[in-house]
Amino acid sequence: MRVQYFPRTAVFVAATGVVAAAAAGQTLPAVAAFDETRAFADVEAMVELGPRPFGSDALEANRHYIDEQLRAVGLVPRRDEFIAATPIGDVEMANIIVRVAPRAGAPAEPRIMLASHFDTKLIDGVDFVGANDGASSTAVLLELGRVLAAHPPGLPVDLVFFDGEEAVVDWSDTDSTYGSRSLAARWREAGELESIGAMILLDMVGDADLQIPREINSTTWINDVVWDAARDLGYSEQFPNSPHAILDDHLPFIREGVDAIDLIDFTYGPANRYWHAPFDTLDKISAKSLGVVGRVVLQSLPTIEMLLGG
Repeated sequence: MRVQYFPRTAVFVAATGVVAAAAAGQTLPAVAAFDETRAFADVEAMVELGPRPFGSDALEANRHYIDEQLRAVGLVPRRDEFIAATPIGDVEMANIIVRVAPRAGAPAEPRIMLASHFDTKLIDGVDFVGANDGASSTAVLLELGRVLAAHPPGLPVDLVFFDGEEAVVDWSDTDSTYGSRSLAARWREAGELESIGAMILLDMVGDADLQIPREINSTTWINDVVWDAARDLGYSEQFPNSPHAILDDHLPFIREGVDAIDLIDFTYGPANRYWHAPFDTLDKISAKSLGVVGRVVLQSLPTIEMLLGG
């Protein structure tokens, strides 16, 4: 039987010191610590590896980069290997998972999951380096790891870097989201899904003209918390209330009953022409956008923690 975590009332949240301080206009230390310049340097490093599709040496180099950056701040990532059944046969893939321990005295559960995919789409004849689609959200997740290692959260946080989000041939329910589908199934079998109170997926968050609509397949209460945090930080323009539907790595977890949202800007360039194209390069994204998303996530965490009873 799945454990259910029910959000508390706004009155309860407002009564807490952390949220009350934020409402009073004080910048939370973790929010202030997010370094958008450092995150952009992560994007640069990953783009320098070139295209990073499934099974490639460049994707393995990307794994090593993620591992090194996390270990540098005292986190201990683990490699989550699996075999993906694809239209071209079985392919070895591997997610990266690391748990950030909460502050002393905090409960061991529920956990909060922050995630991104780090692979790029294999496109014949196209040098697709995925500055936005793959690298931007991975960079924000890395910087979130650095910040949370220095400013421990109120609940355990799992940082999950998904392999195989992109389709090997053509997007379908069975040719896409390999890493998230594999992990959701494995954690279901192990009984680990029951302790995930909330999941925030990041994808394509670096667009210089950042516009993240509310993803309508996502869980309403988490969206509400995040959009309130964006408003409080003065980022309502980057987080409009317009609805949008996206198929992404959050859906395998939603199907398993996990409360989850997807933060994604899918309007990338005129008529979306930068998406899955050679134009998805460093000059199309900005450090400012990375900072906006990272700070909104960090601003949201204390409220999510308290709504989950942390």
